[in-house]
Amino acid sequence: MDIQAISAVEQSMLDRLNQNQAITSNPVSQFSGISETPVGNSVRLDFGSTLKGIFDTVDAHQKTAEAKITAVELGQSDDLIGATVAAQKAQLSFSALMQVRNKMVTNFNDIIKMPV
Repeated sequence: MDIQAISAVEQSMLDRLNQNQAITSNPVSQFSGISETPVGNSVRLDFGSTLKGIFDTVDAHQKTAEAKITAVELGQSDDLIGATVAAQKAQLSFSALMQVRNKMVTNFNDIIKMPV
């Protein structure tokens, strides 16, 4: 390997490291539908838009899985592994959504039962 190739690999690794640092410095921006509204020195997240973004993401995973599975069933695609992965991703995201919903309902019920 010559010096230029090593330098190119090193630069590529540094670029990936910088991208990962940018992602970890602001992880909220990686989720669709989450909007940041600065208030003073803090960041305020709008709950309604956050929840809508999560629903939209789960819906997109479901539609992608459905489209890939349909394409495989009709013989338009032979990407069975991709269809299976998409279906598992959709199932996992829906399961996580249901767990969040159940936790929110439990917390709501706990708040309702609190004495005033």
